[in-house]
Amino acid sequence: MRILPVLAVASLSTVFIAAPASAAPVLGPTATGRGGGIATVDATSTAAGLDVLRHGGNAIDAAVAAAATLGVTEPFVAGPASGGFLVYYDAEHRRVSTIDGRETGPATMTPTYFIDPVDGLPYDFQEARVSGLSVGVPGALATWDTALRQWGTRSLASLLRPAAAVAERGFPVDAQFRQQINDNLAAFGQFDSTKALYLPGGAPPALGSTQRNPDLAATYRQIAAQGIGAFYRGPIGADLVKTVQHPPVSANPVGSWAYPIRPGNLTLDDLAGYQVRRPAPTRSDFRGLSVYGMSTPSSGGTAVSEVLNILEKVNPSSADVTQVLHTYLEASALAFADRGRYVGAYTSPDVLRKLASDRWAGQRACQISPTSALSKPVAPGDINASGCTPTAASLTPDTGRSTTNITVSDRWGNVVEWTFTLEQFGGNGIVVPGRGFMLNNELTDFNFVPSQGAAPDPNLPGPGKRPRSSMSPTIVLKHGQPFLALGSPGGASIITTVLQILVNRLLLGMPLPAALAAPRASQRNSAGIQAEPAFHVAYGPSLTALGHTFGPDMAELGAATAMEFTGYGGVIASAEPVRRGGGAAAVLWPSNSGRQG
Repeated sequence: MRILPVLAVASLSTVFIAAPASAAPVLGPTATGRGGGIATVDATSTAAGLDVLRHGGNAIDAAVAAAATLGVTEPFVAGPASGGFLVYYDAEHRRVSTIDGRETGPATMTPTYFIDPVDGLPYDFQEARVSGLSVGVPGALATWDTALRQWGTRSLASLLRPAAAVAERGFPVDAQFRQQINDNLAAFGQFDSTKALYLPGGAPPALGSTQRNPDLAATYRQIAAQGIGAFYRGPIGADLVKTVQHPPVSANPVGSWAYPIRPGNLTLDDLAGYQVRRPAPTRSDFRGLSVYGMSTPSSGGTAVSEVLNILEKVNPSSADVTQVLHTYLEASALAFADRGRYVGAYTSPDVLRKLASDRWAGQRACQISPTSALSKPVAPGDINASGCTPTAASLTPDTGRSTTNITVSDRWGNVVEWTFTLEQFGGNGIVVPGRGFMLNNELTDFNFVPSQGAAPDPNLPGPGKRPRSSMSPTIVLKHGQPFLALGSPGGASIITTVLQILVNRLLLGMPLPAALAAPRASQRNSAGIQAEPAFHVAYGPSLTALGHTFGPDMAELGAATAMEFTGYGGVIASAEPVRRGGGAAAVLWPSNSGRQG
């Protein structure tokens, strides 16, 4: 995250001018006030969205401006080649809607797409990732355009100008940005276009140096002038497809790479045929609240609903933190077992409704004992049965990936929760030559081989199919009005991050900023709990006494943003105080005249 002063701006078409540090306070992780607000992982992007709100734009307008700016300042998780899921609360109609902007596979994709034809074995993950094979048709621009046409008040062209200006003038390289390049040095070093942008002189840019991206600025300006057709049916898309089919492999790579760089078969027709989807949101009730999330191909909304329903059935005492955490971890393992068995791009609505039902929660909750943890991995439940006995299946636990999240509200009461990604930090490692943006590796979210034993695997590749996601943008209503909105990056741990924040806030009674900052643990139906060190220290002994086991600790899980609505236009906007370098939150009319944060 790049911490910048609050920005003083004359209009959306002007370049941002940073006020002197003595005149304007920096954006912090929490802001309280009225009139709406915004939280992202990056101060420059938060400021871009806040400026739109200040000049009369609504939540959708601000979210698009912030997302485009994240494509500049957080290019390893966002940008024109990304995709994701948007959940929107329309205050006028008191309705929650969604946009599925997930990436799609090529029309020629088959279930054996990631199987090496030479030896019949699946590709290693990095071999599949750093290649043209991993690139799905991006949904970001189609999402921006669709959201603005449906709910926005500003043109896409006007909202791309601030991001183009940031790309043109640059931003200071901080330790996190440099570390993300270092972590990808060997992959980035295989491609001339990526080396030129992120490995000047063969090494990551120096701390404090200015990172500019004039090619991305020009790309944004071309889209502003010509519309998203320039991307999906025009010259930008042609350059993307050429890069996928003929990766710009360097004759003088930086670092060594153990795998051949395989071309992909994405075509111009695949790109031109992309359409966003508008599925109905998932919905469940929890302690009088209505919890809305994202339907397939995201598994997030269904899994969050299932875990909350199980928690409500078991109903641990909020005064007993160990029992609350024990139940949360057990319910998460059960939900992930069901997710792996049943949830994919083509899961029937009837199955999704059952997984999110109170009746199903009762079938699963009956397996949880207050005195002893289940042996992991657990088996999925039998969707056709009514009893407590699970089915038998072999299971593959989920691993984490990297993403970003935006939370926005406006003075009229509209709310946007939006999670999007390239999949890995750095996507597939390839910058499109002359265009300045990195390609996604989203198709590696498919299972390479069947993972459910003799049972069907709902997440195998297929023609034009969208891979299963864990993204979990969530909006919680109280008496029909927004109460909470939250989301997080983190691959499969997104689901557990969102759940733990909800558990912290709704069951343990923590204030929202504390609910975000609290140490996290993730149980995704694996033998050991994945936990941050502080969680392991604080709760490990009491949970181990119940039979839980822990795997290797993780430095951090997730990087959430969230918002709480306190009535009469009041809002608390929160981002991470520490994780991923800390986030940035702001509100339109702060409750004090000084700090935002």
